[in-house]
Amino acid sequence: MGTDYQAARQKMVDSQLRTTDVNSHSVLKAFLTVAREDFVPTPLKPLAYIDTDLQVSTGGEDGVGRYVMEPSPLAKMLQLAQITRDHVVLEIGCGSGYTAALLSLLAGSVVAVESDSALVESASQTLSDGGYDNVAVVTGELEKGYAAEGPYDLIFLNGAVETVPAALFDQLRDGGRLVAPVGLGLAAQAHLFVKDGGAVSSRPAFNVAVKPLPGFRKVEEFVF
Repeated sequence: MGTDYQAARQKMVDSQLRTTDVNSHSVLKAFLTVAREDFVPTPLKPLAYIDTDLQVSTGGEDGVGRYVMEPSPLAKMLQLAQITRDHVVLEIGCGSGYTAALLSLLAGSVVAVESDSALVESASQTLSDGGYDNVAVVTGELEKGYAAEGPYDLIFLNGAVETVPAALFDQLRDGGRLVAPVGLGLAAQAHLFVKDGGAVSSRPAFNVAVKPLPGFRKVEEFVF
């Protein structure tokens, strides 16, 4: 007997999301709608709804393994972002396209940047096959964003970073928001950044432990 993915999705929402204070109706509905199994390699499909990160690439040009983020922290960050259908969203680190699919149900349009050319191709195909027609997957260096389609109402970093480059804040619309897990390992925190009058303020929202994105290392400083 095959896996009942619809039942597994419902169980994920009930046992992983609702129990970690995810109560946004639109976010819960998106997680119930998007088939996570479509965005992971075939051997991992039966494990698509377990409460962990799932590896989708061992690393392309950047050599950094890529993952579909664990459901609970992903849902909490999407809830923190307060996305509406009026928003134009930039996703940094598209990976296999799962988060882009969720964003497509929450936002008006989504630009998803990915540096791994193989993932760009596969994510584009999976999203197209799933009917997520308000998402465009583009190739680019993650830390540079994608200024050509900016400014954005929301920038969402789909993985942990040591620092958020100024180039990304420059692509935010005034009043826009950026959500990112800042820090590595168990020391990371989900941060909400808000741009107001050209200035950016931030606050930590909750602790997270998610896999890192390539390209966001702090520059080493010389100590004299």
